[in-house]
Amino acid sequence: MPDLITIIEDDESIREMLRYYFHSVGYGVEDFESGEDYFQAVHDVQPDLYILDIMLPGMDGLEILRRLRGAPDTAHIPVIMLTARTAELDRVKGLEQGADDYVVKPFGIMELQARVKAVLRRTGRPQTPAILKCDGLEIDPAAREVRRDGIPVELTYKEFELLKLLCENRGTVLTRDDILHAVWDYDFAGETRTVDMHVKTLRQKLGEEPYIETVRGVGYRFVDREQEA
Repeated sequence: MPDLITIIEDDESIREMLRYYFHSVGYGVEDFESGEDYFQAVHDVQPDLYILDIMLPGMDGLEILRRLRGAPDTAHIPVIMLTARTAELDRVKGLEQGADDYVVKPFGIMELQARVKAVLRRTGRPQTPAILKCDGLEIDPAAREVRRDGIPVELTYKEFELLKLLCENRGTVLTRDDILHAVWDYDFAGETRTVDMHVKTLRQKLGEEPYIETVRGVGYRFVDREQEA
């Protein structure tokens, strides 16, 4: 069964282009003109990925994203945001609210397909990996759950992947480029600030303990005090 992509985009020409192209390369596609149309529809199955425009009439893309992340059935389905805005603040809002990636209009269809493939590769079902334990944190890759001292920590898809990568390489300094390739699975063409934004929100969610150390001019490392003791 092909991966199913749900597109929410009010521009009919873009919507038709995306529907035609992704059908032609083997994906299942459903598309909606607005968030209202999407939420009013009956969904027999959930998609494998959303492509979501930020600038929508009525319910905007960020509100749709909040609703998707707040619902148990869609909370962990990856989302790629489309936006005509180039301001950093808009990208930050989307990423902080749980978007996995973004593409700025006008975009090349091959670039968007590469990002779709990269995100979907990261959603492959793991082969029952062991639970990682790092200095009071328990990371369950199979269930995609994180607990801090036994208390669940809600993370977005990318935040989870970033934390897992750092924990798996605890004590080792990872450059921003290393992290981009491992977590985003392709060259972000210099967008290393994406890593910084995700580290910032990850630190906020993990609390006061200094789990992630910044190595100035290089990158980040996970500080496992139990291992270093």
